[in-house]
Amino acid sequence: MSAETQARVGAARVGIGGPVGSGKTALIERLIPAFAARNVSLAIVTNDLVTAEDAERIRRSGLIDPTRVAAVEAGACPHTVIREDPTLNIAAADELEMRFPDVELILIESGGDNLASTFSLDLVDWWMFVIDVAGGDDIPRKNGPGVLKCDLLVINKTDLAPHVGVDLVRMEAEAAATRRGRPMALTNCRKVEGIDAVADRIMADVLFR
Repeated sequence: MSAETQARVGAARVGIGGPVGSGKTALIERLIPAFAARNVSLAIVTNDLVTAEDAERIRRSGLIDPTRVAAVEAGACPHTVIREDPTLNIAAADELEMRFPDVELILIESGGDNLASTFSLDLVDWWMFVIDVAGGDDIPRKNGPGVLKCDLLVINKTDLAPHVGVDLVRMEAEAAATRRGRPMALTNCRKVEGIDAVADRIMADVLFR
């Protein structure tokens, strides 16, 4: 953890990265009521290249006060604004904290990126990486930095495994071996499966509750 992160007082910041279509926004939509049930005051920052599409989707969902959702337009490679120069995201999170002094947790969703995407610890305290079974069961074997370095690996869309010829048991085992036992979670956002495990991990590891 960086000196800046250690010194910061205020809301915890959790990054959510992963390839395009892996289900990052859907995961956030499921986490919102999970954190509400745990009495966590939440805010969200989304990243897109040149739109606010993901932010608008969450605002329209009715799951959270729309003013608690900020949008960052990266305008370049998505990982630039979460790793090399995260100042836009830091400013968006700081603004949310100023507007909502009660906020305890800010979820920062990266724009869809590749397996090399990682978060700067000047931006987040902890981060997860979302992959999905439809992307192929070989993803864990590719040793991408996102898969290897994240605090929590989320294997999403488990319901699709039989439809895309993926051996989910093998994929989970290979991911566990690649990560050498570091935390993982399997989720199916459509059926709200595995969401509590993700929320509880954040509660324990980030909010210490």
